[in-house]
Amino acid sequence: MNLDLLIERFGETAALTAGGLAVGLAFGACAERSKFCLRAAVIEFSEGSFGPKLAVWLLTFSAAVAATQAAISTGLLDVSEARQLAATGSLSGAAIGGLMFGAGMVLSRGCASRLLVLSGTGNLRALVTGLILTIVAQASLRGVLSPAREFLSQLWTLPGGAARNLLSVAHVGSVVGASLGAFGLAVAFWLAWRNRIGIVNGIAAIGVGLAVTAGWLVTYTLSLHAFEPTTVKSVSFTGPSADTLMGLINSPSVPLGFDIGLVPGVFAGSLVAALIGREWKLQGFHDGLSMGRYAAGAFLMGFGGMLAGGCAVGAGVTGGSIFAVTAWLALAAMWLGALVMHTLIDAKAAALAPALTTNQTGN
Repeated sequence: MNLDLLIERFGETAALTAGGLAVGLAFGACAERSKFCLRAAVIEFSEGSFGPKLAVWLLTFSAAVAATQAAISTGLLDVSEARQLAATGSLSGAAIGGLMFGAGMVLSRGCASRLLVLSGTGNLRALVTGLILTIVAQASLRGVLSPAREFLSQLWTLPGGAARNLLSVAHVGSVVGASLGAFGLAVAFWLAWRNRIGIVNGIAAIGVGLAVTAGWLVTYTLSLHAFEPTTVKSVSFTGPSADTLMGLINSPSVPLGFDIGLVPGVFAGSLVAALIGREWKLQGFHDGLSMGRYAAGAFLMGFGGMLAGGCAVGAGVTGGSIFAVTAWLALAAMWLGALVMHTLIDAKAAALAPALTTNQTGN
């Protein structure tokens, strides 16, 4: 049965939902197994360690870039109509929002995707923090925080089209993009080998990146066969999580689409992987102070993610895989924001801990 018949039989939205669910299952399972996390990679880097967490992140990012650009260069994929390239972009939003998101993910000990994955493993801290993030994201998109987001995003804008594509700006094509991704993979393989992350974890890390490419391919392929206009998109969590939650709350029937399949798919994929690996365990907040820290981080990520045009995956990996200017700027700002927050909060606290212990012992 070909794709046209499937769409005719089940409908376009059902096909998109099924595609999102499949991508989400793969992403969630691979992210849980590999422990993919931008925050963990940044902290390793800040401590001068090119360790296993950085290797995992680089495997994922490079795999997404290499595979997506290879699909573009061979004619399997066209992302020219994707929001990250076609619509007007905000450089101010990418920079400010990226800084906020990076700082927030250090406070919350995980980005939006990591919180969703951890929720599937029984981590109630991640679940509550993710819900706060989602509510703030919705308020930033359409609610009380939207005027502030719109003001900041309009400070410095960039027209859609070639100006938003780094490869076009550099006057090179997708072959160069795929080559850069392949080079990144080579470096990541070396780091993975040096840190002995294991074949299974390495494959899972690459699988996270390939899930991003799969998302692009699924939505693009369906857009060619659908009667109604279909948005070409891939994996992202800040906006889709907000839309999914609002759909569940505001409507007796959930509106179908790629995102409504993606978000629960990631949760389910992580849950299954955690159960198979015997890593499922209920966890909660230690005290009120830690809950306040997580809530503050969730607020920064919810507002920052909507301002930056996506989360660490949506902007950083998905947008990065198609060389969107704003995505790469947002990713750099997330790294910087996380580095600064880690240095000011966690690294400083760790440095003071031995001194405090010594003083207490002396007293």
